Amino acid sequence: MLLLAVAFIVAYAWPVLDQNLDQSWQTFLVGVSWTVWLAFAVDFAIRLALSTDRGRYALRHWYDVALVVLPLLRPLRLLRLLALVRVLDRSASNSFAGRVLVYIAGATVLVVALGGIAVLDAEQGVRDANITNLGDALWWATTTVTTVGYGDHFPVSTEGRLVAAVLMLFGISLVGAVTASVASWMLTRAAAERREQDHPDV
Repeated sequence: MLLLAVAFIVAYAWPVLDQNLDQSWQTFLVGVSWTVWLAFAVDFAIRLALSTDRGRYALRHWYDVALVVLPLLRPLRLLRLLALVRVLDRSASNSFAGRVLVYIAGATVLVVALGGIAVLDAEQGVRDANITNLGDALWWATTTVTTVGYGDHFPVSTEGRLVAAVLMLFGISLVGAVTASVASWMLTRAAAERREQDHPDV
Protein backbone atom coordinates (compact mmCIF):
# COMPACT_ATOMS: atom_id res chain seq x y z
CA MET A 1 0.00 0.00 0.00
CA LEU A 2 2.93 2.30 0.65
CA LEU A 3 4.17 1.88 -2.93
CA LEU A 4 0.65 2.52 -4.23
CA ALA A 5 0.51 5.73 -2.19
CA VAL A 6 3.79 6.87 -3.75
CA ALA A 7 2.43 6.02 -7.20
CA PHE A 8 -0.67 8.10 -6.42
CA ILE A 9 1.50 11.05 -5.41
CA VAL A 10 3.35 10.94 -8.73
CA ALA A 11 0.17 10.45 -10.78
CA TYR A 12 -1.57 13.31 -9.00
CA ALA A 13 1.30 15.80 -8.84
CA TRP A 14 2.79 15.41 -12.31
CA PRO A 15 -0.14 16.92 -14.30
CA VAL A 16 -0.46 19.72 -11.75
CA LEU A 17 3.19 20.70 -11.99
CA ASP A 18 3.50 20.22 -15.76
CA GLN A 19 0.65 22.03 -17.48
CA ASN A 20 2.07 21.17 -20.92
CA LEU A 21 2.00 17.43 -20.31
CA ASP A 22 1.02 15.37 -23.34
CA GLN A 23 -2.61 14.28 -23.38
CA SER A 24 -1.69 10.60 -23.58
CA TRP A 25 0.39 10.89 -20.43
CA GLN A 26 -2.43 12.74 -18.68
CA THR A 27 -4.83 9.93 -19.56
CA PHE A 28 -2.34 7.34 -18.32
CA LEU A 29 -1.80 9.16 -15.01
CA VAL A 30 -5.56 9.53 -14.49
CA GLY A 31 -5.83 5.79 -14.98
CA VAL A 32 -3.08 5.21 -12.41
CA SER A 33 -4.86 7.48 -9.90
CA TRP A 34 -8.15 5.61 -10.25
CA THR A 35 -6.39 2.24 -10.07
CA VAL A 36 -4.71 3.22 -6.83
CA TRP A 37 -8.01 4.58 -5.47
CA LEU A 38 -9.66 1.26 -6.32
CA ALA A 39 -6.89 -0.62 -4.52
CA PHE A 40 -7.39 1.53 -1.42
CA ALA A 41 -11.15 0.96 -1.62
CA VAL A 42 -10.68 -2.82 -1.83
CA ASP A 43 -8.19 -2.70 1.04
CA PHE A 44 -10.65 -0.81 3.24
CA ALA A 45 -13.52 -3.11 2.26
CA ILE A 46 -11.47 -6.17 3.28
CA ARG A 47 -10.46 -4.60 6.60
CA LEU A 48 -14.08 -3.64 7.25
CA ALA A 49 -15.29 -7.16 6.44
CA LEU A 50 -12.74 -8.71 8.80
CA SER A 51 -13.60 -6.43 11.72
CA THR A 52 -15.91 -7.76 14.43
CA ASP A 53 -17.75 -4.47 14.89
CA ARG A 54 -18.03 -2.91 11.43
CA GLY A 55 -19.95 0.17 12.54
CA ARG A 56 -17.41 1.05 15.20
CA TYR A 57 -14.53 0.33 12.84
CA ALA A 58 -16.02 2.62 10.19
CA LEU A 59 -16.48 5.41 12.74
CA ARG A 60 -12.92 5.06 14.00
CA HIS A 61 -11.66 5.18 10.40
CA TRP A 62 -14.05 7.87 9.16
CA TYR A 63 -11.36 9.45 6.98
CA ASP A 64 -10.95 6.19 5.05
CA VAL A 65 -14.71 6.03 4.56
CA ALA A 66 -14.79 9.60 3.24
CA LEU A 67 -11.85 8.99 0.93
CA VAL A 68 -13.53 5.94 -0.57
CA VAL A 69 -17.06 7.36 -0.80
CA LEU A 70 -16.08 10.84 -2.05
CA PRO A 71 -13.48 10.22 -4.76
CA LEU A 72 -14.43 13.36 -6.69
CA LEU A 73 -12.97 15.61 -4.01
CA ARG A 74 -9.37 15.45 -5.17
CA PRO A 75 -7.81 17.37 -2.26
CA LEU A 76 -9.71 15.15 0.19
CA ARG A 77 -8.29 12.03 -1.43
CA LEU A 78 -4.83 13.26 -0.50
CA LEU A 79 -5.67 12.68 3.16
CA ARG A 80 -5.30 8.96 2.47
CA LEU A 81 -1.60 9.63 2.04
CA LEU A 82 -1.36 10.45 5.74
CA ALA A 83 -1.06 6.68 6.09
CA LEU A 84 2.59 7.33 5.25
CA VAL A 85 2.87 9.26 8.49
CA ARG A 86 1.43 6.33 10.45
CA VAL A 87 3.98 4.01 8.82
CA LEU A 88 6.80 6.34 9.85
CA ASP A 89 5.33 6.58 13.32
CA ARG A 90 5.35 2.80 13.80
CA SER A 91 8.94 2.58 12.59
CA ALA A 92 10.21 5.34 14.85
CA SER A 93 11.65 4.79 18.28
CA ASN A 94 9.78 5.70 21.44
CA SER A 95 12.40 8.29 22.34
CA PHE A 96 11.75 12.00 22.32
CA ALA A 97 14.14 12.50 19.39
CA GLY A 98 12.38 9.76 17.44
CA ARG A 99 8.95 11.31 17.92
CA VAL A 100 10.19 14.75 16.92
CA LEU A 101 11.82 13.32 13.81
CA VAL A 102 8.62 11.53 12.82
CA TYR A 103 6.06 14.23 13.51
CA ILE A 104 8.06 17.26 12.42
CA ALA A 105 10.47 16.08 9.72
CA GLY A 106 8.17 13.40 8.35
CA ALA A 107 4.60 14.56 8.76
CA THR A 108 5.18 18.27 8.18
CA VAL A 109 7.26 17.90 5.02
CA LEU A 110 4.78 15.41 3.60
CA VAL A 111 1.68 17.46 4.35
CA VAL A 112 3.23 20.77 3.27
CA ALA A 113 4.29 19.28 -0.07
CA LEU A 114 0.97 17.56 -0.73
CA GLY A 115 -1.04 20.50 0.57
CA GLY A 116 0.89 22.86 -1.70
CA ILE A 117 0.28 20.66 -4.74
CA ALA A 118 -3.40 20.23 -3.84
CA VAL A 119 -4.04 23.95 -3.42
CA LEU A 120 -2.17 24.71 -6.64
CA ASP A 121 -4.36 22.17 -8.42
CA ALA A 122 -7.48 23.75 -6.95
CA GLU A 123 -6.47 27.36 -7.68
CA GLN A 124 -5.10 27.00 -11.21
CA GLY A 125 -7.35 28.77 -13.66
CA VAL A 126 -9.56 30.28 -10.94
CA ARG A 127 -10.42 33.95 -11.37
CA ASP A 128 -8.57 36.31 -8.96
CA ALA A 129 -6.42 33.43 -7.69
CA ASN A 130 -3.18 34.57 -6.03
CA ILE A 131 -1.62 31.11 -5.70
CA THR A 132 -0.47 30.53 -9.26
CA ASN A 133 2.83 28.62 -9.03
CA LEU A 134 4.44 25.93 -6.91
CA GLY A 135 6.60 28.39 -4.98
CA ASP A 136 3.57 30.39 -3.83
CA ALA A 137 1.70 27.18 -3.02
CA LEU A 138 4.50 25.75 -0.86
CA TRP A 139 4.98 29.11 0.89
CA TRP A 140 1.26 29.29 1.65
CA ALA A 141 1.19 25.68 2.88
CA THR A 142 4.19 26.32 5.15
CA THR A 143 2.71 29.43 6.75
CA THR A 144 -0.64 27.67 7.17
CA VAL A 145 0.74 24.50 8.80
CA THR A 146 2.93 26.51 11.17
CA THR A 147 -0.14 28.63 12.05
CA VAL A 148 1.74 31.83 11.10
CA GLY A 149 -0.62 32.79 8.28
CA TYR A 150 0.88 35.97 6.79
CA GLY A 151 -2.11 36.41 4.49
CA ASP A 152 -0.04 37.33 1.43
CA HIS A 153 -1.37 34.25 -0.35
CA PHE A 154 -4.72 32.56 0.22
CA PRO A 155 -7.10 30.23 -1.65
CA VAL A 156 -10.24 31.66 -3.22
CA SER A 157 -11.87 28.46 -4.51
CA THR A 158 -13.99 26.05 -2.51
CA GLU A 159 -11.56 23.17 -3.05
CA GLY A 160 -8.64 25.38 -2.09
CA ARG A 161 -10.34 26.39 1.14
CA LEU A 162 -11.01 22.74 1.91
CA VAL A 163 -7.28 22.09 1.62
CA ALA A 164 -6.67 25.09 3.87
CA ALA A 165 -9.02 23.75 6.53
CA VAL A 166 -7.21 20.40 6.55
CA LEU A 167 -3.81 22.08 6.86
CA MET A 168 -5.06 24.32 9.68
CA LEU A 169 -6.28 21.31 11.65
CA PHE A 170 -3.00 19.55 11.04
CA GLY A 171 -1.04 22.59 12.18
CA ILE A 172 -2.99 22.85 15.43
CA SER A 173 -2.55 19.12 16.03
CA LEU A 174 1.17 19.35 15.32
CA VAL A 175 1.69 22.18 17.79
CA GLY A 176 -0.24 20.25 20.44
CA ALA A 177 1.71 17.05 19.80
CA VAL A 178 5.08 18.79 19.99
CA THR A 179 4.08 20.66 23.16
CA ALA A 180 2.90 17.44 24.80
CA SER A 181 6.10 15.63 23.79
CA VAL A 182 8.29 18.39 25.21
CA ALA A 183 6.32 18.46 28.46
CA SER A 184 6.49 14.66 28.74
CA TRP A 185 10.22 14.67 28.09
CA MET A 186 10.83 17.38 30.70
CA LEU A 187 8.78 15.50 33.31
CA THR A 188 10.63 12.26 32.53
CA ARG A 189 14.00 13.97 32.85
CA ALA A 190 12.98 15.64 36.12
CA ALA A 191 11.79 12.31 37.54
CA ALA A 192 15.03 10.60 36.50
CA GLU A 193 17.17 13.31 38.13
CA ARG A 194 15.08 13.08 41.29
CA ARG A 195 15.64 9.32 41.44
CA GLU A 196 19.38 9.83 40.99
CA GLN A 197 19.44 12.33 43.85
CA ASP A 198 17.43 10.05 46.14
CA HIS A 199 19.45 6.94 45.25
CA PRO A 200 22.89 8.11 44.11
CA ASP A 201 24.43 4.63 44.36
CA VAL A 202 21.76 2.90 42.24
